[in-house]
Amino acid sequence: MRKFIGIRACVFDAYGTLFDVHSAVGKHRGRLGDKAGVVSGTWRTKQLEYTWQRTLLDRYVDFWRITADGLDYALEAHAVDDAALRDDLLHAYLRLDCYPEVPGVLSTLKDAGLLAAVLSNGSPMMLEAAVESAGIGHLLDAVISVDALGMYKPSPEVYQLALDALEVGRGQVSFQSSNAWDAAGAATFGFRVAWCNRFGQTRERLPDAPDVEIGTLDELPAIVLP
Repeated sequence: MRKFIGIRACVFDAYGTLFDVHSAVGKHRGRLGDKAGVVSGTWRTKQLEYTWQRTLLDRYVDFWRITADGLDYALEAHAVDDAALRDDLLHAYLRLDCYPEVPGVLSTLKDAGLLAAVLSNGSPMMLEAAVESAGIGHLLDAVISVDALGMYKPSPEVYQLALDALEVGRGQVSFQSSNAWDAAGAATFGFRVAWCNRFGQTRERLPDAPDVEIGTLDELPAIVLP
């Protein structure tokens, strides 16, 4: 496994990396029946598409609105007409499950003296709720939202937010994302990048590639610690 030298900070994407985005639908799977999988998949796809499209259009709204719009599209696309379920699904997004290895990995990094931060498209309200629900706030040095900029990843200005907050250089950051496009964007910015490919995705055809590919965050300490 390739090692990163001189790392001072580990910066994590939130959704899909620390938190399971499909756990919102999972909490209400019985009410959706055989549509649960397609609703969850469409919801996530439209959520991402809307961040990119709104950034290109310069028509920013925060990620809570994006998440609601993506859900509304998914429910209509799959002919689910249930206002109470819609509200329950949306609010379940504030209490997403974190992946089981996350607390232990963050604790290991903290004990080793590394900074740890979240850099996310999520709105401040959403991130605060997710971090509190997962009980990992004490393991993080910063929780950084794109909301201060009014644009979404993979805009380079977003990755700069982490450097400004943590006061480190680009080469001193190990950035982790399960989203291949986000990993590529961070690599283009100049971070060292570990792509956490949890689900065996195909690599993206984008200009810059992550330095390493891992299956879960359990593999990260061996890469970033001396």
